[in-house]
Amino acid sequence: MPATSVLRRSFAVIAALPLLTLAACGYGSEAKDNDTAKVAAGAKKIDGLDSVKIGYFGNLTHGTALVGVNKGFFQKELGATKASYATFNAGPSEIEALNSKSIDIGWIGPSPAINGYVKSGGKSLKIIGGSASGGVKLVVNPDKIKSLKDVKGKKIATPQLGNTQDVAFLNWIADQGWKVDAQSGKGDVTVVRTDNKITPDAYKSGSIDGAWVPEPTASKLVAEGGKVLLDEASLWPDKKFVITNIIVRQDFLKEHPKAVEAVLKASVEANKWINANPDAAKAAANKQLEADSGKALKPEVLDPAWTSIQFTNDPLAATLNTEAEHAVKAGLLKKPDLNGIYDLTILNKVLTADGESTVDAAGLGTS
Repeated sequence: MPATSVLRRSFAVIAALPLLTLAACGYGSEAKDNDTAKVAAGAKKIDGLDSVKIGYFGNLTHGTALVGVNKGFFQKELGATKASYATFNAGPSEIEALNSKSIDIGWIGPSPAINGYVKSGGKSLKIIGGSASGGVKLVVNPDKIKSLKDVKGKKIATPQLGNTQDVAFLNWIADQGWKVDAQSGKGDVTVVRTDNKITPDAYKSGSIDGAWVPEPTASKLVAEGGKVLLDEASLWPDKKFVITNIIVRQDFLKEHPKAVEAVLKASVEANKWINANPDAAKAAANKQLEADSGKALKPEVLDPAWTSIQFTNDPLAATLNTEAEHAVKAGLLKKPDLNGIYDLTILNKVLTADGESTVDAAGLGTS
């Protein structure tokens, strides 16, 4: 198979990558509902639905969802319609769950959202809101790498071929004037695609010299003696770039707009609470991580990781388009048609009613 075809497939059919594994139960693992998320007396079902199925990752960059579950924001807004949850380890499995109707709405990163939209010819999903910015760092072994120029010739991990951080690192490498074959990861820098769960062990063993990774993996590496050499936020205008979006099945959006509005209202309320109560929000997110995975993050990891993430309702649409351009530049994606990937109508309705500023789709919206 020609190398260019393999590169295109690495991004556009990212679900086939061997590093990605589906979560334990079907497409995702069932998350544990918070015991305090009770249905109010006299509450009615939204759009006549028995439940709304919400997906998210067990990552701090999905803190809006973690807090929304733990503090009962979603259940409160959905009334007698049950908020049910599923957690995922990777974007492709969440996209599969969305396409199979195993979930209705999900929190997800930009690359799988782009992939799912392009692969379906613009028919599978819509991005309906933002959730988080930032939380991605280049962490290195300070004994081996003392400056950015020292990255040349070293082994640096990214989560997976063609994922959001992999694309960002390849773009940064190109900006340094260095050459790397995107498919193999070989060149002036060796890019080692390593699952976030095992990256800290790979760092401890010395098999990698650093990693370009999201939180909390970055802070786990720092706890192992690593040093933050670069915060990706410093490379973006206003130090903001999309790391987590909210997506929905297009048929669900069309058939159940009131349910979508309820979830978005809960998301906006969760972000407001997070930003007003950062310490309590951090604790709530960690409590939900523990409920979902059986293991909470230690303070030395949780504290720096949480402070590096900005929670926002703005999808930062212009940065998603730039990320797609970076993937094209790296040879991982043919130039995509992202027109219509956003539908921010309901979000802006919620924001207006809440007295908040509306957000825009950077020319990529349906309205």
